[in-house]
Amino acid sequence: MEVLHTAPVASLIFVITIITTLLAFSNEELYGKLMLHPYSVYRREHVYTLITSGFIHKDWMHLFFNMLSYYFFAFPLEGIIGHWQFGLLYLASLILSDLPSVAKHKEEYWYHSLGASGAVSAVIFSFILYYPMVSMYIMPFPFPIKSIIFGVLYLVYCNYASKYSKDNINHDAHLYGALSGLMITIAFDPSVASAFIHQITGAI
Repeated sequence: MEVLHTAPVASLIFVITIITTLLAFSNEELYGKLMLHPYSVYRREHVYTLITSGFIHKDWMHLFFNMLSYYFFAFPLEGIIGHWQFGLLYLASLILSDLPSVAKHKEEYWYHSLGASGAVSAVIFSFILYYPMVSMYIMPFPFPIKSIIFGVLYLVYCNYASKYSKDNINHDAHLYGALSGLMITIAFDPSVASAFIHQITGAI
């Protein structure tokens, strides 16, 4: 398949995330071991969950929403920034987006979280830096929407969910993932910031 040639890293992450999530759905012990536990991580235990928690999801809808967003943005992004750069962006953002949650919930033994939200946010906003005004057909919108508009709506929803949700999904990671994605992308390619501003002002 062409996508395996143009975006092998994105493809691998996509497949591993789906397989790991499905395995966790049917194995409660594995599910518990892979979830992020800030109380333990702060005490330098189960530090690996900073990464593994990003490869499991709460339910089918959570998996579908994250992987759909990932599908639209990750595969073209790898072709833009490069293979190892994409892998580094994804994994680094996965970790960086979880660290604020570790600090916030370090004394709450009961608290656990999971999801690829931080890394997916990083991918989305990295892509937006390059193509803020590109029109895309993204579910659930029945009409084309600019990528930057989708990004803003994405964060608005995540902020709302972070305040009012009572699940184990790490909604806080969306914002920190977006910031991580922006910073890492600019570190890879400093010229992208000025190009982004030029595209925005040109469209206005």
